[in-house]
Amino acid sequence: MPIPTFSTLELKLENHTASINLNRPEKANAMNDAMWQELRQAFVWADRTPGVRVVVLSGNGDNFCAGIDLSLLMSVQAAVKDECLGRQNEKLHALILDLQDCLTALERCRKPVLAAIHGACVGGGLDLVAAADMRYCTEDAFFQIKEIDMGMVADVGSLQRLPKLIGDGRLRELAYTGRRMMGEEAERIGLANNVYANRDSMIMDVLEIAATIVAKSPLAIRGSKEIINYSRDHSVADSLRYVAAWNSGMLVSKDLEAAAMATLTKTTPHFKD
Repeated sequence: MPIPTFSTLELKLENHTASINLNRPEKANAMNDAMWQELRQAFVWADRTPGVRVVVLSGNGDNFCAGIDLSLLMSVQAAVKDECLGRQNEKLHALILDLQDCLTALERCRKPVLAAIHGACVGGGLDLVAAADMRYCTEDAFFQIKEIDMGMVADVGSLQRLPKLIGDGRLRELAYTGRRMMGEEAERIGLANNVYANRDSMIMDVLEIAATIVAKSPLAIRGSKEIINYSRDHSVADSLRYVAAWNSGMLVSKDLEAAAMATLTKTTPHFKD
């Protein structure tokens, strides 16, 4: 598939690594309607493109993401307006579900998504990275469930995904207080895998991690993401049955043969996309 172009994202593909950069730096990468839709389109492209084995998500400018663009928030009432209150509420429900789906595209993408975060990561930005596989951040990064300060309930992923990452109590504190959590704390409590002095060193290291993933069996990486996501949401017993069924279909492959041969010959294996 050709590399698409977007109005709010910068997309590059090099060495099997797709780099998706939020690209509204003059607005601190606030998420307008176009960005929500283009994020879903970009991750659908990454999922369907065989040459993409891993995705690195970052933001251009001084901040990763300042959350939902206020212009989008203010336009919601006009977008769902209807003389029938029931139909108006139905439209709002559909709109919220659509925004949720734009971020769930990160989880649906079969390729691992590594989020590299600097500066502000608030509101919708935190919802966004919560759907990634791994998160890395700079010391000056800060995370905030800003919705509570706007008199609303966060509704596109943070309250559902963060308890699995940082625990129920910590999530509740952030959701109820709206306080800022800095990069070092994010790393300490498990939201971030690592913390860096600056954006350049972070991006360099994240790209190295991505390169390590690229060198592994794409079939095994995609399967591992599927199994990990399933296991997060199901019992141990159900998850064991699922991985047994999965490997019954996927275990015997050319990738297994290549990995075994490389081990025997002490060479580097090469895998089909």
